[in-house]
Amino acid sequence: MRRPQVDEALRGAEGPAPRAERLALAKAQAIAALAPDAVVIGADQVAACEERILDKPGNAATARLQLRFQSGRAVHFYSAVAVICRERAYADCFMDRTSVTLRALSDLEIDAYLTADEPFDCAGSLRSESLGVSLCESIVTTDPTALIGLPLIRLASSLRACGYRVP
Repeated sequence: MRRPQVDEALRGAEGPAPRAERLALAKAQAIAALAPDAVVIGADQVAACEERILDKPGNAATARLQLRFQSGRAVHFYSAVAVICRERAYADCFMDRTSVTLRALSDLEIDAYLTADEPFDCAGSLRSESLGVSLCESIVTTDPTALIGLPLIRLASSLRACGYRVP
């Protein structure tokens, strides 16, 4: 796994879906340029609540503010993926939108969650594959793996289209 050097800063009035798509494609292109014979998967996830983008918080104070804002609200997670193989002249880009409604959260519950999970590197401060799911009232998605940032159902389809045998 290589980490591409991609500027993830928001561009102007860019919405959450276009931002996720742009970053997934930029990450895949950056690595594909270094390894033209490889099948490269670039991915990015952007969380948004009431049109407000919720980046990775980086620390407990920002995560606390994000979770307070999301409490009792619907949050949308846009998980974009780009698959590129220059050698095979293959490129595919796709995105999954997962809607999560958080239950009403008390400050005590938020602090307990942040102490236990430390989701400071997760979009919207929600680590759904761990204790973050306990903050949820509902999750609506076509691919349950998308919420962790990589929609595997659609990715498997893309890899098959690229020539890989995926069971």
